Amino acid sequence: MATQNLDKTAASIVAGTCGDPFSYLGMHGEGRELVVRAFFPEASAVAVVEAATGKPVGELPRIDKAGLFAGALKGRREPFVYRLRLTTPTGERDVEDAYRFPPLLGEMDVYLIAEGRHLRLDDKLGSRLMTIDGVGGVGFAVWAPNAARVSVVGDFNAWDGRRHPMRFRAECGVWELFIPGLADGELYKYEILGKDGRLQALKQDPFAFFCEQSPGTAAIVYDLSHYGWADQAWMSQRGAAIERSAPVSIYEVHLGSWRRSTEPGRLYLTYQELADQLIPYVTDLGFTHIELLPITEHPFDGSWGYQPLGLFAPTSRFGRPDEFRNFVDRCHQAGIGVILDWVPGHFPTDAQGLGFFDGTHLYEHSDPRRGMHQDWGTKIYNYGRYEVADYLLNNALFWLDEYHLDGLRVDAVASMLYLDYSRKPGEWIPNEYGGNENLEAIAFLRRMNETLYGKFPDSTTIAEESTSWPMVSRPTYLGGLGFGYKWNMGWMHDTLGYISLDPVFRKFQHDRLTFGLMYAFSENFVLPLSHDEVVHGKGSLIGKMPGDRWQKFANLRAYYGFMFTHPGKKLLFMGGEFAQEREWSHDRSLDWHLLADPLHEGVSRLVRDLNRLYREIDALHACDCGPAGFEWIDTTDWQQSVISYLRRGTNPDDIAVVVCNFTPVVRDGYRVGVPVGGLYLERLNTDAEIYGGSNVGNAGLVASEVFGWNGRPHSLMLTLPPLATLVLTPRRETDKV
Repeated sequence: MATQNLDKTAASIVAGTCGDPFSYLGMHGEGRELVVRAFFPEASAVAVVEAATGKPVGELPRIDKAGLFAGALKGRREPFVYRLRLTTPTGERDVEDAYRFPPLLGEMDVYLIAEGRHLRLDDKLGSRLMTIDGVGGVGFAVWAPNAARVSVVGDFNAWDGRRHPMRFRAECGVWELFIPGLADGELYKYEILGKDGRLQALKQDPFAFFCEQSPGTAAIVYDLSHYGWADQAWMSQRGAAIERSAPVSIYEVHLGSWRRSTEPGRLYLTYQELADQLIPYVTDLGFTHIELLPITEHPFDGSWGYQPLGLFAPTSRFGRPDEFRNFVDRCHQAGIGVILDWVPGHFPTDAQGLGFFDGTHLYEHSDPRRGMHQDWGTKIYNYGRYEVADYLLNNALFWLDEYHLDGLRVDAVASMLYLDYSRKPGEWIPNEYGGNENLEAIAFLRRMNETLYGKFPDSTTIAEESTSWPMVSRPTYLGGLGFGYKWNMGWMHDTLGYISLDPVFRKFQHDRLTFGLMYAFSENFVLPLSHDEVVHGKGSLIGKMPGDRWQKFANLRAYYGFMFTHPGKKLLFMGGEFAQEREWSHDRSLDWHLLADPLHEGVSRLVRDLNRLYREIDALHACDCGPAGFEWIDTTDWQQSVISYLRRGTNPDDIAVVVCNFTPVVRDGYRVGVPVGGLYLERLNTDAEIYGGSNVGNAGLVASEVFGWNGRPHSLMLTLPPLATLVLTPRRETDKV
C-alpha cells in the first residue's frame, strides 16, 4: 500500500521522535470508532485478534512503508483485550501489543520518586520480570526527565528505537514500558533522544542487575527473586562480629588477581571457584572479614573497579549475580563477613554511562569546577539533586539487602567533602557561605549512614578519609558524619615511613611511632595496609623494608606485630600475608610459589598467629576504640628504637604487654615496668624460628620482679630479639606453658 499523508503524531512515530507513543499507538476510542495503530517494520500485514476468542476482528491497513499500520475496527466500539497477528517473511505469529497495557508505577511510587525519598527504587526502576493481565514480560523504567523520547532497544526489536518508545511519567521524570513476551537473559539498552533532537549513545540501564562482559556494554534482564539463602545463623549474630569491641581483621581482595584461572582462554576464577579457594584460605589465616575491591560492573580492568558503570550489578567477569550471592552466602556459613568497596564519589565518562544521560547534565554537575575530578578524569555526582542522592542511597541499601553484605567501605570520602579537593585557586566554587565544604555531599553521607544503620543496625560503614575532618565516625546527632569506622591514613603513612628507614636513622624519627596515639581515639579507626600502598611504583611491603634479605623479613614481621597490637581494627591487602615481593598488578595472579620459601611461609604463619592472638586476647581488641584500652609503658627509649605499651581489656586487670625492638641488635636485660606481678607468658615473638627468625627470646615464660620501673611496682627483665615484637600476658592457672 502506498504511504498516506501522515499527521504530525504518526510522522513522529515513523521518525522516532514521538515522546507520547501511548496517545497514538494501541487501541483508542475516537468518536464512534475503535481505532488500533501499531508499528512493525518487519510485517507486511497486521490483523487484530480478539484474545477471548482467538478470532481476527479486522485488518490494519499499512499507512506508511516504514511499517506503520492503523485502522478502525468495524462494528466494535468498546475496548477489549486483543493481540496482533503479524505476517512476516518467516510466517504468521501472534504477539501482544505493548501499547495496550497500563502504567507500571503506582501513585505512591511516583510521589516518592519525585520527592527523592523512595527507598526501594530497585523494585521499580530498571528491568523487572512481571505478569500483567495474565501476560508475562518485562517492565522497564528509567529516570530521564529532560529527554524528548526514550526507547528500549535490544535483540528483540533489532535495536530499533522506533519500535518500543516508552510512556513518560511527567510527575517524576520516569519513562516506563511493559514489553510482553520478554524473559530472563534479554540484552537491552535505552535509546534516548534529547530535547535538542540529538540521539545520545545507547545508554546502559543505571539499575541493571546484570551486564554483558566487556567489551559488551548491554544490560541483561535478570530475576533476583529465586535465590535461597542459607546464612541465617550468621545473619542473626553478625553485628557482634563488627562492633567496636570485636576483633575485626579484614583481608582486602581484588578478585581478578588474587589467583588466576589455569584453564586455556580464561583469565579469571569464577565466583564458585573463588568460594572454593578463597574462603578456606581466609578462614585458615584467621581473618574475620573479606573486603572486596569494587565488584560493581566496570568497563576497564585497570580501574580495579573504582570507575563503575553498573552500580547495581556484580561484575559478570566472574559469573552471574546469584553466583556472587552464593559466594557471600558461603563466606557467611564459614563465619566470614563481606564488606564491599563502594564508590559514590565519581563515575566514568564512558558514553554508555550516566554522563549527559538524557541530553543534559542529569547525574553530574554541569560546571566542571564541581562536576569533574581533575585527578581521575571522572564526573562527580550532583548530591544536591535529591533524585541523584536517592539513587546512590538506594544502591547502598540494595547491596546490604539483596546481597546480604555486612558493610560498605566508602571510597574517596575526602574528595566528596571538599569542594577544593585537589584543585588550584580558581578551579573550584565556594559553598553558599564562602567555605570549601561540600554541604550537599555532607548531607548525603549523613543521610546515607542514618538510613543504613536504621535499616541494618548490625552492618557497618567505613570511610576512606585522609584528612583531619572531625567526627567522621561519630553519630550524626552529635554533628558527626555517622560512619562506623574510618581508615587511619595518618598511622599508615607515619609508621610505614618509619619502618622503611634504615634502623640507624630510626631514632631520629621515633615520634612517627608514637604520634598516632595523640589522636588514636578521636575516631573508630581501622589500620589499613591497603592496595594503595603497593601500586604506582611504591613497590611491595617487603620491598619497602631496609637491610639484607633476613632483615627485610624481620622488619616486616616486627611491623605486623606492632600493627596487630596497636589500637584499631586491622586491614591487610592480599599478598601482604606472605610478603609478596613484586608490586601488585591487576593483570596477574599473586606469586603463590613464594610460599615454598621458608621466609615467606614464615610471614604467613605469623599473620595466622597474630590473627589468632588478636581474637583470643581480649586486651588486644575489646577497647580498640577507646583510651581505656591503651597505656604507654615507655616512649622515651628513642636512642635504642624500643617502645613498650600495655593493652587492656574490658576488665582493666586483663592486660597484654607489648615490646617492639626496631633495631637489629639483641638487647639482653631490658627492663620493662608492669602493673602486676607474677609469671608472664611470652605469647608471641616475631623472631621465633617458625616465622623465619633467629629464635632469640625468653623461653616462653618470664617471672616479674618486685622492682619498680617505668612508674610501675613490678618489672620484667627481658631479652629483646633483633627487629622483633614481643607480646606477653600474665599467666593464669588455666594457661598452658
